[in-house]
Amino acid sequence: MNKDFELFQREFLKWQKLFGVTGYKVYFEEADTEDAYADITVDGPIATVRLNNKLSEEGKWVIDVKQSAKHEAIHLLIQRLEQNARYRYSTSGEITEAAEELVYRLEELIPG
Repeated sequence: MNKDFELFQREFLKWQKLFGVTGYKVYFEEADTEDAYADITVDGPIATVRLNNKLSEEGKWVIDVKQSAKHEAIHLLIQRLEQNARYRYSTSGEITEAAEELVYRLEELIPG
C-alpha cells in the first residue's frame, strides 16, 4: 500500500474522531479525482474518501497529505449543514439546527 495513502487514512480517521463525526462508515479509495488531490462523498451514513492516484511526481511534491486529510474530515464535519443548505425546501429550523450542531462541536475543539 502507498505510504501517502496510509498516512492519509490515519490522519483522516484522527480528525474524524476529534471532530466527533463518528456516525459514518468510512471507506477509502485511491482513484483519479480529476482536478482535486482528494475528495469525499457522503451518502447517508456512508462516506467515501478518495486520494488521487493520478498525480504526477511533480504534483506530489506540492501536496501536504496530512492537511488534505484534515480538509476532507472538515468536509465531513460540515456535511449536515451543507446538505441542508442544498435542499430546495430547507426550513430555517433545519439550517439553525445543523449550524448549532457544528457550533457545539467546534466549542469542544477550540481552546479558551
